[in-house]
Amino acid sequence: MKDTQIKKLIEAEKKRQKNVINLIASENYVSKDVLEALGSILTDKYGEGYPGRRYYRGTKVVDDVESLAQKRALELFELDPQKWSVNVQPLSGSPANFAVYSALVPVGGKIMGMTLSHGGHLTHGQSVSMTGRFWTQVPYGVSKGTELLDYDEVKKIAVEGKPNIIVAGFTAYAHIVDFKKFREIADASNALLMVDMSHFAGLVAGKVYPSPFLYADIVTTTTHKTLRGPRSAMIFSRIDERELNKKIDKIIIPGLQGGPHFNQIAGVAVALKEANTPAFRKYASQIIKNTKALSDELAKLGWRVVEGGTETHLLRIDTWRDGKGIGGREAADKLEKAGIIVNENTIPFDTRKPMDPSGLRLGTAPETTRGLKEKDFKKIAQKIDTVLRT
Repeated sequence: MKDTQIKKLIEAEKKRQKNVINLIASENYVSKDVLEALGSILTDKYGEGYPGRRYYRGTKVVDDVESLAQKRALELFELDPQKWSVNVQPLSGSPANFAVYSALVPVGGKIMGMTLSHGGHLTHGQSVSMTGRFWTQVPYGVSKGTELLDYDEVKKIAVEGKPNIIVAGFTAYAHIVDFKKFREIADASNALLMVDMSHFAGLVAGKVYPSPFLYADIVTTTTHKTLRGPRSAMIFSRIDERELNKKIDKIIIPGLQGGPHFNQIAGVAVALKEANTPAFRKYASQIIKNTKALSDELAKLGWRVVEGGTETHLLRIDTWRDGKGIGGREAADKLEKAGIIVNENTIPFDTRKPMDPSGLRLGTAPETTRGLKEKDFKKIAQKIDTVLRT
């Protein structure tokens, strides 16, 4: 690379990544093949529209790239192409969610999503997000005693709130979601059911987390977390008389985006192929084992694990402990100085501010990619304990 400044920064980031324990739940490490696709000459091609329906010429190859990514996405999640459609053009998760609402929810309509401090995402209708400016959130959360979803309470909120769309799927909720119950809730309130599986898509692909496709109308996901692909997103939608897929396709282009990033779509296609293998399913299974080992050891060392444990790739711990510990920001800073990278995170019914909350969020997918097993995560828990108590 002739640009020595950027080259030096890339090398610095490479060195940083190698020298830390990465417990960021929304990160992972892609393969060399994914990186090769991202850095390919597909970067140079522009082509607004969809395969066979472009506003530009010279798109035969990129048509094939996009079609292959769509085919692999449907195959990975075992979906009938006659019943499900997938759009692989969203640039990331937030634009994907915004596109769904723009296509299917009238401005001023209602999005029912989990409140941020309980484990929801900004784009599930939070007031500080653009989704909270164009639409009104009908918030739901977890029970105070268990910190788990109370589906009867969620149903009550839905029936009273009458949302246009219900979002299931979270950024910090560590337990398996009952999609069948969410379907019943959506039916009882005459709402669409959207599942945002961004965090656990790789676990679904690896068959260690229930598939939402039997019950959802729309499924959105990023591709860079447990799915171990590049920064991108996909929108799956049912094909039926409601024409959800056509409305979503139309809002992506020409509604919200211009030319697709074909190098990014190629990287997604590579990751989808990698995820449809026995090796990836073994990887997904190891993620669950590692998270449980980390959670159990932290609890054994005296840390309160939010929700009482985990069934997925992530967990939260309460570092504040009613003022007897330290704030999440201070805890994250101390761990980073010790070479452990986490993010501060709110916990249910948090009394502290979001920028300095009461807890930490920990994820095991990146270090599982590096080959770590249960015994390694027990040692990581012990190191976390030592750092935070010093």
